[in-house]
Amino acid sequence: MFSLSFKHVSMLFFLFLAFNCFSMFGSNAQSLPQDEVKLLQTISDKVNNLNWKVTNRSCNSGDKGFGNEIIVEDQIVRNVTCDCSFNSSTVCHVTMIFLKGLNISGIFPSEFGNLTHLKTLDLTRNYINGSIPKSLGGLSSLVTLSLLGNRLSGPIPSEIGDISTLQEMNVEDNQLEGNLPPNLGNLKNLQKLMLSANNFTGTIPEAFGNLKNLTNFRIDGSSLSGKIPSFIGNWTKLERLDLQGTSLEGPIPPAVSVLKNLKELRISDLKGNTTMTFPDLKDLKRMQRLELRNCLITGPIPDYIGELENLKTIDLSSNRLTGPIPGSLEDLESINFVFLTNNSLNGTIPGWILSNKQNFDLSFNNFTESSAPDCQILDVNLASSVSPSANTTLSCLKRNLPCSGKPRYHSLFINCGGPATEFDDNEYEADDHLRGISNFVPSVSGKWAYSSTGVFLGNEKADYVARNVFSLNINNGSEYYQTARIAPISLKYFGFCMLKGNYNVKLHFAEIMFSDDQKFSSLGRRIFDVSVQGHKYLKDFNIMEEAGGVGKGITRDFNVDVNDSTLEIHLSWAGKGTNAIPMRGVYGPLISAITVTPNFKIPSNGLSAGAIAGIVIGSLAFVMLILFVLWKMGYLCGKDQTDKELLELKTGYYSLRQIKVATNNFDPKNKIGEGGFGPVYKGVLSDGAVIAVKQLSSKSKQGNREFVNEIGMISALQHPNLVKLYGCCIEGNQLLLVYEYMENNSLARALFGKPEQRLNLDWRTRMKICVGIARGLAYLHEESRLKIVHRDIKATNVLLDKNLNAKISDFGLAKLDEEENTHISTRIAGTIGYMAPEYAMRGYLTDKADVYSFGVVALEIVSGMSNTNYRPKEEFVYLLDWAYVLQEQGNLLELVDPTLGSKYSSEEAMRMLQLALLCTNPSPTLRPPMSSVVSMLEGNTPIQAPIIKRSDSTAGARFKAFELLSQDSQTTSTFLQDSRELRGKSMDGPWVDSSISYPSKDEYSSTDKLI
Repeated sequence: MFSLSFKHVSMLFFLFLAFNCFSMFGSNAQSLPQDEVKLLQTISDKVNNLNWKVTNRSCNSGDKGFGNEIIVEDQIVRNVTCDCSFNSSTVCHVTMIFLKGLNISGIFPSEFGNLTHLKTLDLTRNYINGSIPKSLGGLSSLVTLSLLGNRLSGPIPSEIGDISTLQEMNVEDNQLEGNLPPNLGNLKNLQKLMLSANNFTGTIPEAFGNLKNLTNFRIDGSSLSGKIPSFIGNWTKLERLDLQGTSLEGPIPPAVSVLKNLKELRISDLKGNTTMTFPDLKDLKRMQRLELRNCLITGPIPDYIGELENLKTIDLSSNRLTGPIPGSLEDLESINFVFLTNNSLNGTIPGWILSNKQNFDLSFNNFTESSAPDCQILDVNLASSVSPSANTTLSCLKRNLPCSGKPRYHSLFINCGGPATEFDDNEYEADDHLRGISNFVPSVSGKWAYSSTGVFLGNEKADYVARNVFSLNINNGSEYYQTARIAPISLKYFGFCMLKGNYNVKLHFAEIMFSDDQKFSSLGRRIFDVSVQGHKYLKDFNIMEEAGGVGKGITRDFNVDVNDSTLEIHLSWAGKGTNAIPMRGVYGPLISAITVTPNFKIPSNGLSAGAIAGIVIGSLAFVMLILFVLWKMGYLCGKDQTDKELLELKTGYYSLRQIKVATNNFDPKNKIGEGGFGPVYKGVLSDGAVIAVKQLSSKSKQGNREFVNEIGMISALQHPNLVKLYGCCIEGNQLLLVYEYMENNSLARALFGKPEQRLNLDWRTRMKICVGIARGLAYLHEESRLKIVHRDIKATNVLLDKNLNAKISDFGLAKLDEEENTHISTRIAGTIGYMAPEYAMRGYLTDKADVYSFGVVALEIVSGMSNTNYRPKEEFVYLLDWAYVLQEQGNLLELVDPTLGSKYSSEEAMRMLQLALLCTNPSPTLRPPMSSVVSMLEGNTPIQAPIIKRSDSTAGARFKAFELLSQDSQTTSTFLQDSRELRGKSMDGPWVDSSISYPSKDEYSSTDKLI
């Protein structure tokens, strides 16, 4: 035991203070040299959007001179890193500069080359122009140089070859030109050399054979010529080799066989006439992605392919391959994509492929036999895959897609990638199917189809439909320029059963995936080829260059002959242009619309006027005779047509006695709701099955026709997120539907019912419900045999089972989107607050009306508030109105249900809210299809929603629609009172309907009332 004297304590305290002061002084003494401060500030002053405020203290923590921040991880980054270990930790030097995605513009400052301690310079995706400064050759410590996605021009300075420490160099997606400097072969430490999407010429220098540490070499889309050099065999550490879309000649050198570390090999579009057999790749066991496209390869696919067990992608399309598909391919457990299209493969299409769940494209081959029942099975494309002599009744399987009957069509109007629309008095058919990896998709009309092949490089989840996400002001008023179909490799359109003759083929293009400003997103270059009837009319076609900018419609037309009843339009990517602007995976052919009209007089049937008159008179007499007989037999004016239709429906049938027993003779205690049809009862069948019985009310607003409609719709549909119809009962004046029972009633009651009825829905459950609704609608719109628009999506029509899975109900208002209909003009029916403005005002009905309604429901799920009942302030009509205000203020998360507290994912909530606003965009063309909604909800696809301000005239359309609807009622206050009463009822059960109906525009008169 001991104690310190006062003197000792004082001494220790003094030493502590002295040490602390020294540390603080030392920390503050760390500073940038003044000449480096001037260099950095000069760099900032020479360019735009950088705005550094550099001082000798800028390396100290807390100083904001460099404005360091990570805005979007690895995409938008502003970061300057210093090393302050020099001169006994008193001097700092800048060692790393990351300025990514900031749209910095101006000429590349040469002063970067004077930052002698720099190890990393990353200026990815900006708007910098000029040439690469020669001064960069003086950066003796530089390890990484990335200049991807700028406007740099001129040659690569040979001085870059003096940076002996350089390990990575990326100058992809610029406008560099000239020969590759042989001096780059001196970079013995270089591991990654990425040069794609520039304008280099000449050959690959022999000196590059010295780059023996290379792991990644890419030079797609340049005009390099000569043979593929055999010195690539020196690159034994190579893991990725990309040689797509150059002017290099084949064959692929045998040296490729020694690259045993290779994981990705992409070679395409080799020049010359020298054919080759399949290269020896059997020792490349690490191979994951093998793409040898249009390389003049002949002969069979070798069996050893099945031994490369790590393969995920095989693309051997557009070669001259023959023979059968090797059985060893079946053993590849990791395979995801196989593209063998446009070869001459023969033999039998293996049965294991037809049952395979991966993407296979076998289209345009010469197989001799197939047991396939269709041309598209799961994700297997078999269009035009068998020889004309093959024994099959499916014309779409046969080579060249012959007409199955007599040629009869003479025109085509297709809105590629978009909904049905009208332009110049022509009805353009919808082409809004989202899939395109290995898909053959016939149109609803049967007049045409498209075949799409490929997966986007760097983004396997990219969409195959492009939209005007940058809100470009298209100079041409055509609606079809708002969307487009895209493909990474090949996109073919076919016109079927065309009359023989000469046609005018108009192809409409508008570049809508790049921005129209001085940002890196405007720097993309889309280059592809276009052929019609096998003749290449457009080579290296660049929409933006030909049209004079983005968002500008342009048409190219050709006169072609159709002699064998099939018209073929082929758009293909030959490896050229950018593929990483504004993000990875943006490239390949794009087309907005197709117009095909005859250059000949349409032949008549050849009947004389007298013959036609005789046929008409005879037909009328025959019809009158038939009508008379039917009237005498009691079939006319004496039987209920609805009963007849109901009896013809293929669904389960229950007797009235069974239903009465199950519901205890419709005991009021078993009543669980009141819908548009009438009451809904809970029942228990004799086998113990719990059911819900919907009874048609004599006062029903929907009535018998809608009753028949609902049975017909649901009986044809089976999906986990749709309410299952067990059957119906038709006896006397009783019309009953029997459904599966939903234990947790409706989403409306769960969210904003009476306090005792509400459910405590946590965030995970809300996400599950929202995704479930989206999947159900995606099935209705895109996946089911029938294309159905529900018309009345709302929280009361979403039911919850015992596990809180969402199921869409009440199909009484549903409409078939029948063939050749651009939209459905019918009486307006739905629920105010959920109806899309174009439908509410004009009766214009497409599946995008359901997308709008879904957006409203998604908003309700996040907020826990009813769109029509919640009014935070008098000037806001709906919850949706308030959401747009919060979006403008940047406070969108204020909408999240306060009962969740902090127990929710802010990222997922923001995603769902932004998606809700995207879905409720006043313009239907800017709303995404439901399959994209599902992908966005699950985080697989980014949400790029154009901002809609409440002051915009287009946004006002939404509220104008509801004003017009209210004005159509003779007494607005009465209508609002009635709707509130209906909403009150809706809380008592799942089967509710506060819907309204209006006549279509064509049926409307001033005396029409609310139904």
